[in-house]
Amino acid sequence: MLTRLTGGRIVDPANGRDGIGDLWLRDGRIVAAPDGARADEMHDVTGCVVMAGGIDIHTHVAGTNVNTARLLLPELRAATAAESVPITETIGRLYAAMGYTMVVEPAISPHVAPQAHLELADIPLIDTAILAVLGNDDYLLRLMAANEGGAAIADYAARVLSGSRAIGIKAINPGAAAAFKSNVRGFGLDDAVPNSEITSRSIINTLQAATESLGLPHPLHLHCSNLGMPGNAETALATMDAAGDTRLHIAHLQFYAYGKEGPRGFSSAAPQLAEAVNARRNITADIGQVMFGQTVTISSDVLRQFNARNSARPRKSVIIDGDGNGGGIVPYRYRKTDFFNAVQWAAGLELFLLINDPWRVFFTTDHPNGAPFTAYPDLLALLMDRSVRAQHIETLPKAAMEVTTLASITREYTLPEIAIMTRAAPARLLGLADRGHLGAGARADVAVYRTQADIAAMFRDAALVLKDGVPIIRDGVPVTRSFGRAVTVRPEFDAAINRGLSGFYDRVYGVSHDAFDVPGAEALGRGQAFEALPCRT
Repeated sequence: MLTRLTGGRIVDPANGRDGIGDLWLRDGRIVAAPDGARADEMHDVTGCVVMAGGIDIHTHVAGTNVNTARLLLPELRAATAAESVPITETIGRLYAAMGYTMVVEPAISPHVAPQAHLELADIPLIDTAILAVLGNDDYLLRLMAANEGGAAIADYAARVLSGSRAIGIKAINPGAAAAFKSNVRGFGLDDAVPNSEITSRSIINTLQAATESLGLPHPLHLHCSNLGMPGNAETALATMDAAGDTRLHIAHLQFYAYGKEGPRGFSSAAPQLAEAVNARRNITADIGQVMFGQTVTISSDVLRQFNARNSARPRKSVIIDGDGNGGGIVPYRYRKTDFFNAVQWAAGLELFLLINDPWRVFFTTDHPNGAPFTAYPDLLALLMDRSVRAQHIETLPKAAMEVTTLASITREYTLPEIAIMTRAAPARLLGLADRGHLGAGARADVAVYRTQADIAAMFRDAALVLKDGVPIIRDGVPVTRSFGRAVTVRPEFDAAINRGLSGFYDRVYGVSHDAFDVPGAEALGRGQAFEALPCRT
């Protein structure tokens, strides 16, 4: 079927397009304007902005820690949807209503990947992917301790990616969870895992090398050490230096943007971090913006979450000291009246506004850690309208704003910059050549927003969203119930790695290592549930 969207402002920076025009779709793909053909279906989108479907590269929506948080805080679940509606249904509908057509769950232990994929397969309307967590797992640390070399580690990483059907590798405070098991309560970049010479730095560099050796499209996705600590900007800067010239993606950079200046020993160091990112072309980062209100922090950084448990609001938490990373769930309320929370809010916005290249900074709240993803429209308004920022600044503690530079920043994001940061750049970072743009051959994932002065309202309820060329949202309301696909990589590896894993799992777990592999699409109940991306050769 041939479909035409006519009269809208096409904002497609990946193809240098920004102007009033038409968009043609056929059989789930975008096509060039056909000569003399008549559309079978036409949508008049005059007065609207037309973009590719949004892509969220970092949002916690599935897996063991997420489900534990739902059990710990049922009141948050009740605030988002009726108990009769599955949470997976709510996630898909809310994301699609904002014009998003793909999300990445960035922290899944390989041992729970089957459960995570079952859950993701139940999210309607959007595509999904996971990142597999390595960096505290015993097998990797044993390989490193035995000096097995880069080829063996790359084979292990490839086997994990294949078995977990992940799109890339995530490392979370590498070495810290392993150290936590020996009662270590602080772990920095150059600290060593007890009874070894393996440091966080060496784990990062080892996983970077494996990522590059395998030709993975997405660079190593890193959660640094010292998250949330005053002065931790120095850790982030040292980590960027440790990466050398190799690609590295730093997750939720806002949580490492803190200095020790000012009378309370806590300040924003976002300008220094932004300058460092601007100077290093190999570094990308998502922000993890804090927004005010109740949320829950969910992290496999079990050491940091254990240390933060006494700050829980309300006063309850769960710490899981399990295989690999474990996890911690700590509820938290970000308050406008709180000096430290106000500095965090400002630091995230400073990073967004001071990092020059929208192709290397990514739009996230680290859902739900900084804020739920439903806060995205309000965050877009803060970035695109400095008068909205000024109104918020006026309501915050003056002492907090004095240790930030936010009030002096006049930059406002443009629609093309928003399209880059939320569409084109995520697609490029993940290796999704047929997403994030509106050129011929791209998937017909399209979001249409009705232009209005209220930016938050504009992006909260899309006027029209199409997934694979089929309308799924009209005026923020679902009009169909379809399911997407999970995007994976399947890098090659030497099958000999299976012999080592088989012996290790038999000794340690008493089960086969392939018992943790994600089954095929037929086991998930979805036809063609997986889509494999090519690795670089």
